[in-house]
Amino acid sequence: GVDSSVAAYVLQQEGYEVIGLSMSVIPHDNMYNEKEDDFCSMSSVKDAREVANDLGIPHYVVDFRGVFERKVINYFVDEYLEGRTPNPCVACNKHIKFGEFLKKAKELGADYVATGHYATIEKDNNTGRYLMKRSKDMEKDQTYFLYGMTQYQLSHTLMPLGTYTKEKVREIAENIGLDIHNKPDSEEICFISDDDHGKFIENRVGEKVKLGNFVDKDGNILGQHKGIVYYTIGQRKGLGVALGKRVYVQKIDPKNNEIVLGDEKDLFKSKLYAHELNLIAFDNLPDSMEVSAKIRYSIGESKVVLRPQGEGVIVEFEKPQRAITKGQSIVFYQGDLVIGGGIIKKVYDNT
Repeated sequence: GVDSSVAAYVLQQEGYEVIGLSMSVIPHDNMYNEKEDDFCSMSSVKDAREVANDLGIPHYVVDFRGVFERKVINYFVDEYLEGRTPNPCVACNKHIKFGEFLKKAKELGADYVATGHYATIEKDNNTGRYLMKRSKDMEKDQTYFLYGMTQYQLSHTLMPLGTYTKEKVREIAENIGLDIHNKPDSEEICFISDDDHGKFIENRVGEKVKLGNFVDKDGNILGQHKGIVYYTIGQRKGLGVALGKRVYVQKIDPKNNEIVLGDEKDLFKSKLYAHELNLIAFDNLPDSMEVSAKIRYSIGESKVVLRPQGEGVIVEFEKPQRAITKGQSIVFYQGDLVIGGGIIKKVYDNT
């Protein structure tokens, strides 16, 4: 893509010896028709090879299809079957880009992996700790997807685009004659070619996806759903039930294969529990801490209070949040500093 290409160029200009690595992660089966704009499609590998040629650097392709299937695709499918909405990009960054990819880079004798992510990694010289800060381009900031990085991973990663805007990156790409300078950004899940995740999961697991009932909060049947994997919290479109008013997915119950529908006002909740925590700014949370938090990539932050509990953290919002969704990541910030984050495990009903 244009970002990783310009990252390579910027590092070259800074005097680094750069090699190009592309990942092959898409399973070779008939369920996938590649999209032109995916970083992991074969056309992107071809683009990367051409860019490497233009920059005069070697280019290699590494085959991560097996581990990607285990760590990202299977996780994605299993989470939906459990009634949760996963974030495959977070899993990919944690296990593949800064896990297997970093390991492979080390095998090739590299000191660092460098990516085109919009985020900044800095070392605190007083503590020796590596910190992550938000990108200068707030619209493109990708720290939400990167909160899972360990100190080891951060210490071996360069993100040279953290101080650039996307506009500037495209301008550089055009100025140095890269044909991909106007290539569109990839927005969707790279391994689902038609963006229909429900169909993708049903194709993989077959009869595990079963028809079931839409119910109201009292258990009254409102209609039939086509399988819980097709739905997420807060969804209104595509429900296929006519009740004379707008209704939204409130709760997904995998045990009974039921989906609870209700009014939009019932989507707003103020408290959650997150687990699988990863802290970047420090090792442990204090007893109580006021920070801001994001419960999905596409929305702004809200003020919260964090209180550690067991292996996770209770998060209480100053203002109720719409459609807090189990399986999604919650990421904590103090100004530009990424504190860390976790996976939403439980959402509390308002008392």
